[in-house]
Amino acid sequence: MATVRLTTGQAIINYLIAQHVERDGVEHRFFAGLWGIFGHGNIGGVAQAIQQAEADFPYYLTRNEQAMVHAAVGYAKLRNRLGAFACLTSIGPGATNMVTGAASATINHVPVLLMSGDAFAERVQSPVLQQLEYQGSQDTSASDAFRPVVRYWDRINRPEQVITVMPEVMRILTSPSETGAVFLGLPQDIQTYAFDYPTEMFQKRVWAIPRNRPDRGSLAAAAAWIREAKRPVIFAGGGVRYSEAADALRAFAEQTGIPVAETHAGKGAMPYNHPLSLGGAGVSGTLAANVIGPEADLVIGIGTRFTDFPTASKTAFQDPNVRFININVAEFDAYKHAAIPLVGDARATIEELAAALAGYSTAPEYRQRVQALNREWDAEVTRVYNHSVGDILTQGEVIGAVEASSGPRDVVVTSAGSLPGDLLKLWRSRDVDSYQVEYGYSTMGYEIAGGVGAKLAAGDREVYVMVGDGSFQMMSNEITTAVQEGLKLIVVVVDNKGYSSVGRVSEQVGAEGFGCHYRYKTATGKYDGAEIQLDFVKMCQGMGAKALEVKTLPELRAALADARAGTETVCIVVQTDWDERVKGYANSWWEMATPMVSEMPAVNAARVEFDRNKGRQRYLMVPGAPYQHVAHASSDPE
Repeated sequence: MATVRLTTGQAIINYLIAQHVERDGVEHRFFAGLWGIFGHGNIGGVAQAIQQAEADFPYYLTRNEQAMVHAAVGYAKLRNRLGAFACLTSIGPGATNMVTGAASATINHVPVLLMSGDAFAERVQSPVLQQLEYQGSQDTSASDAFRPVVRYWDRINRPEQVITVMPEVMRILTSPSETGAVFLGLPQDIQTYAFDYPTEMFQKRVWAIPRNRPDRGSLAAAAAWIREAKRPVIFAGGGVRYSEAADALRAFAEQTGIPVAETHAGKGAMPYNHPLSLGGAGVSGTLAANVIGPEADLVIGIGTRFTDFPTASKTAFQDPNVRFININVAEFDAYKHAAIPLVGDARATIEELAAALAGYSTAPEYRQRVQALNREWDAEVTRVYNHSVGDILTQGEVIGAVEASSGPRDVVVTSAGSLPGDLLKLWRSRDVDSYQVEYGYSTMGYEIAGGVGAKLAAGDREVYVMVGDGSFQMMSNEITTAVQEGLKLIVVVVDNKGYSSVGRVSEQVGAEGFGCHYRYKTATGKYDGAEIQLDFVKMCQGMGAKALEVKTLPELRAALADARAGTETVCIVVQTDWDERVKGYANSWWEMATPMVSEMPAVNAARVEFDRNKGRQRYLMVPGAPYQHVAHASSDPE
């Protein structure tokens, strides 16, 4: 058997270089390269391997370990999970900085390979710098913190283990149902150990991404349920986009007359102006989706996890006999809500279901009602885009200006705060990949790093990053990375002087925005002083970007036009009104635990409203089974 002598680090990188994926006859390399911050835990191992292989495996320098995972996620999302990055850190804090990013990737079912240095395997040096000692075991380190937030976890304790570990890494990363973050702990001495590896390990390998088909019996049962339905609705999630099923979904909707509502991950699956498009679903949903949803007698979930936002905390479906059909590559999600599970690829399953429904269509009256709601919603979006409250712009006006400046294929990126909800309602998606909002984990600080990854994945598209002042302050440093890499981002910093989204939730529970405003602390011990005036323009300029502040809508439009015409990263700072928010529609509700008793009248009033909405909640386990909200004994000690 032919062998080649390599270090553990070199073997890992050479193996990654040889990995390719193929779907529908299109083949390409899987890894786009590696994001890394080097230190004493990897400098002589994987970092050295990267240095000598950089021509075949590009290296990208980042400013923060969490941010590089977000960049990798932003890239993989826009590549529909058919491409990925590896990320490398040193031992200790560099590694644990990636935990948030790992959770985001896993929750969003997005592939990313995470590698970190670890304590010396021979242990004689222990405890080394940045090593977390655990009294219960010498084989436990900070790297073990990744176990609950990744799909696959391993530690390489011998160089030959790479031979069996790396195929498992690729199996998970390329699996439509299991993909997410993968973590490898790499003891810093083992990274440098040499071994005679079999040369066939480094030959090109192509991983075929399958389009699995659902069980025929389940498919027939699902078709029968659909034929019986009078008011069916589709909830389209990220699986529609990742399986590249948007065209199939549109054809299916047109054939059957079944309208489509979208989650954050699925937004863009239908063009905003399609007569069967209901827009965003649930808590942050449109009027159209939140009128049709409660009336639906059948819900067809396609590639969605049915989280609490699209289901409005299980209040979105009120028909007493509502039933579910779930199309999903993951069995775990397909079985939710006592559904008929169609476990399979979204595109392949939609196509087979369409064939089984030949001749079926919803009533013309139903189609007409959906189309009227679609038009009504579009008029409401126009109203919000043009609704002014005075000298300070509203967030709706800002979103409207950004959308107006964008082209159909341009990309908008955001993550946390109030922007995702407002964008789900308002952004008029014209291309299936134009809406790149991370809301599975709603990670503050994702936005700019995610925009960097999106730009690397789609360099021919303009990438608009919309970020609130709270998220900006958590992780703005990747502006420097964009500048260094010569990547153009249009970053819109929305300054509302605090955590507006959390402030809204605080008001919902009667807490009156406590702890959410950026104000000086006074002699009272409270944050009730003057507003803190932060200079975001100087912050952005200090990180190497062109930056300016705008105060009026004409100024914003002009700045966006100039940024679009340019070739460099531009940050546009705009202040918005804290109190003027895009409302919820059609009694949509998100459950936010509210105290049963309080000395504050506003909290007690909020609890009354909470109990009213709690009564609308459903278990969604069997048709006709509402959730019975019973007061806990602690609420009435007598």
